[in-house]
Amino acid sequence: MLAMRFSLTTWNINSVRLRIDLVAKFLKSMRPDVLCLQETKCIDDAFPLKRFKRLGYEHVALNGQKGYHGVAVISKLPFEATDIRTFCDNIDSRHISVAFGAKAQLSKPLVLHNFYVPAGGDIPDPALNPKFEHKLRFLDEMKACEPLHPRGDDRHILVGDLNVAPHENDVWSHKQLLKVVSHTPIECEKLLAAQTHGEWVDVARARIPLSEKVYTWWSYRAADWTLADRGRRLDHIWVSRALKDGVSDFRITKDARGWARPSDHVPVTTKDGRESMRYVHPSRRLLRKLLRMRSEIYSQPLTSGAFAASRRMDHGPHGSRRRKRASSP
Repeated sequence: MLAMRFSLTTWNINSVRLRIDLVAKFLKSMRPDVLCLQETKCIDDAFPLKRFKRLGYEHVALNGQKGYHGVAVISKLPFEATDIRTFCDNIDSRHISVAFGAKAQLSKPLVLHNFYVPAGGDIPDPALNPKFEHKLRFLDEMKACEPLHPRGDDRHILVGDLNVAPHENDVWSHKQLLKVVSHTPIECEKLLAAQTHGEWVDVARARIPLSEKVYTWWSYRAADWTLADRGRRLDHIWVSRALKDGVSDFRITKDARGWARPSDHVPVTTKDGRESMRYVHPSRRLLRKLLRMRSEIYSQPLTSGAFAASRRMDHGPHGSRRRKRASSP
């Protein structure tokens, strides 16, 4: 098997069919092993599977619905299992998980959760805004959800658009956004409680000091998003403690916000550089086997009988090269 880095990207694409060319552009450039999408906004039967397979991503797990929400895991590596959980008694396509294991040639199992947390509307008052009340309950249920509590050697990853910027420098202005949905104290408190209760490690803040500004989302409303730079960090990658030391890279593809007809979110990518993450595609394994057999054949010394046989193949049965008899004039 060939050791490799396991790379993972999360991206709220805001309609996968509308922005499939942008997804293809990103995949051709970054080549992550796994891509987690949120807000796919299409039913499973309408998902552009063929396009992803042409790009080398043959394994897809979907939880979609028409026009709203929707999550997907697109992978080069095969899954052992997939699962969908519902929250707040709503069937609204906000979660999907996959498990990797022997089929992907991982030395230990790996579970991946992909979330799209409710945005929460505009009014940060659960008594006046049912959407905000839904969001708070959703965060509470994430905290209480037993499968989201990895312990010991459990290798789990939780990613997605969690729709909360929990720290002061996860927004362009902490003071001005304290009463704006996504950065209110109660939202931040509940998301951090879910993170703490699950003993999750926030990859971004494990690698980037809390004193530095970090954004993954810029509003469509800004006339010039680059000049204003009024961003928020709404997209997250959490890993269990067993995976913390293996993280070898983290990056935010900010340039994607400036692509033609972009999502208002950008891709967020991490890599695990340990050799325990391994996968070789079956077709490549077959090719390597054939090449190894060919190499073994040609590296063996020829016996006298084999040498004679090789001469007969080259020179004919009498040891001399066959010559085509010239035709009579």
